[in-house]
Amino acid sequence: MAATADDIQSFNIVVIAQGGRLQYEAVLFAASLRAMSPDFSGRLLIAEPQPGLLWQGDPAIRNPECRALLEELGAEILPFECHHFGSSYPYGNKIEALLSLPEGEPFVFFDTDTLILDSLSRVPFEFGRPTASLRREGTWPEIELYGPGYTRIWKSLYDKFRLDFDSSLDQGYPDEFWRRYLYFNAGFFFYECPRIFGQRFLDYALAIRDDPPPELVCQSLDPWLDQVALPLVIHSLGGGRDTLPKGLLDGEVTCHYRLLPLLYARESDRAVEVLEAVSAPNRIKKVLKSHDAMKFMIYHGRGRKVRALFDQDDLPRKEQAIRNRIKRNGFWMR
Repeated sequence: MAATADDIQSFNIVVIAQGGRLQYEAVLFAASLRAMSPDFSGRLLIAEPQPGLLWQGDPAIRNPECRALLEELGAEILPFECHHFGSSYPYGNKIEALLSLPEGEPFVFFDTDTLILDSLSRVPFEFGRPTASLRREGTWPEIELYGPGYTRIWKSLYDKFRLDFDSSLDQGYPDEFWRRYLYFNAGFFFYECPRIFGQRFLDYALAIRDDPPPELVCQSLDPWLDQVALPLVIHSLGGGRDTLPKGLLDGEVTCHYRLLPLLYARESDRAVEVLEAVSAPNRIKKVLKSHDAMKFMIYHGRGRKVRALFDQDDLPRKEQAIRNRIKRNGFWMR
């Protein structure tokens, strides 16, 4: 049964857009949101980093046709300043942008490389109990021979911020198996106030970057810093891994595809159908064809050739193996 107006939650959506690929991905995101979730009544905020001392060039949306089309699709461009990250760690945009969002208004952050596949009214967000994407691999930490294990590394971070470590563990997995520890992909997350979430995210990320516990001495924080800090933020705000029903976000309602070759290789038939449908209107095609990967993958059929390389019901277990097969066949594009 379709949701009524009284049932539909009110919240804002924020994605990051800047010059290069992200401005075109933002167009795809906005187009899929309007087409697949027409009952969404909140604000779509496109957070745009502004030039400054921390950027080597101008990070803003440089294609005026992208900007105009985003506004036509009902998006609001939200400029924000970078005071801590910039070119050295562009993933920090998702942290600093939150501090420019409307205070006290629930929000959902999505990575720009996301498609909306169905109505967001299907997702029963509990904005006071945040969570993030569980579609991830065990990318951090990388355990070194004779170095500390998962428990010592993660516990050192919880201790640093005076958080209860034991209550964060998934007791269904054994000690020293990565899934036992709270770890997310930062492709989406939400909370009841972006300023509270953003300030804590910033405070934790800077503290980890600038004064890491000794247990992290062998660990790389680039590009993992946001995903190291994120579970600590979520745990500190009363959230966890199970505050949403499974299978909606990163499933039937949204698709975090990462890059178009990966979308065609491994995502559902529904994701491919939505991608090609929302990119088909002439006003959208005219803009997206300015980006080579979209031009060749979507409009010149290269994506369908990538899809033919894989059995979507029997995919390689590791993403790197998928990437390698696409590259060997000469179809890789970013």
